Amino acid sequence: MGLCCHSIYKRWSVFATVLTYISFVMFVWTRVLPLRPYKRLNNQQRKDLNAVIKDLPDHLDGVRIERDGEINKNFRKEVILGEGEFEQRKEEDPKELLEDIFVRADTNNDSFLVHSELSRWIEAKIKQHIAQAHAENYILFASVDINPRNGLVSWEEYHQYFLRQKGYSKTYVENHDKRHSGLDRKTKETIMRDKAAWSEASHLNPNHLTVDEFLAFRHPESSHATILTLVEELFDKFDQNGDQILTEDEFSHLLLEGDAEKSGETINQGEAERRAEFRAEIDKNKDGKADRHELLMYIDPINPRHAREEAETLIALADVNHDGALSLLEVINKMDLFLGSKMVDTAKSFHDEF
Repeated sequence: MGLCCHSIYKRWSVFATVLTYISFVMFVWTRVLPLRPYKRLNNQQRKDLNAVIKDLPDHLDGVRIERDGEINKNFRKEVILGEGEFEQRKEEDPKELLEDIFVRADTNNDSFLVHSELSRWIEAKIKQHIAQAHAENYILFASVDINPRNGLVSWEEYHQYFLRQKGYSKTYVENHDKRHSGLDRKTKETIMRDKAAWSEASHLNPNHLTVDEFLAFRHPESSHATILTLVEELFDKFDQNGDQILTEDEFSHLLLEGDAEKSGETINQGEAERRAEFRAEIDKNKDGKADRHELLMYIDPINPRHAREEAETLIALADVNHDGALSLLEVINKMDLFLGSKMVDTAKSFHDEF
């Protein structure tokens, strides 16, 4: 009897293991493939999704799926309407905000921010922003893709979502004139910028975005497609023989634009610095040339070099006594500089660049 029970237990254990594995594969499969038409989540699917959401960063704790499959109100308030910690805290006194961040970044508590401390803080903020952008993209895409739920977001769907978030009535959202005669100038300018960014992101269909294109539209710095485009621009600018390999000599000599470019004239100013940058930041295998993979790593926003360069710039602009470190007073005296930097408002800083 004991052996029989043991045999049955083993069979059920194997069955449970196989079932768990199949469930996991199906869960991943549905997220790797392009989004399909929306279906109401059953209880088990909701549990699976919430289990994944539990592992998201702390600032996404508000994300939960309601019984009808819609995104809950806390998510709309905390995540969809916000752009990270700065957006949630923008109503705070700017001085108090900077003081708080200064103390948190000052890891040795000596009341000064040196380059290593500042760059570590900025690097962490960049990684947090990129991770947040990817985590939010799928959920926001699903909440906008509603009419119809077809795995694509149309401009009309996004535009109506935008107007709803701005507080306009359902009547206006569904029946507004195309010129938005009654909107204020700032909102009209935002719509125009969104339309331009939409055109940049849409490759397959100018009126619809896939989930990946939607990421490029809202967070181009987080999109692999954007990074690949920047790599191609590097090749266009520096790859003189068109072999899709960038040498140290090519990267170190800038061709002049216009008539001088046709004659092959180059700029030698800063050549030593460019060679040093190529060796230290691009040519990771030290073979004197860079392929597409090395350039992707060089451009990638999470590359620590971006944080180091940002920290160097901030210190150079704010360090009035030239001691190589920032005091809280020096930071406060350059309040606008720091509030617009990746040290504080990482999302806005990236979006201004892109």
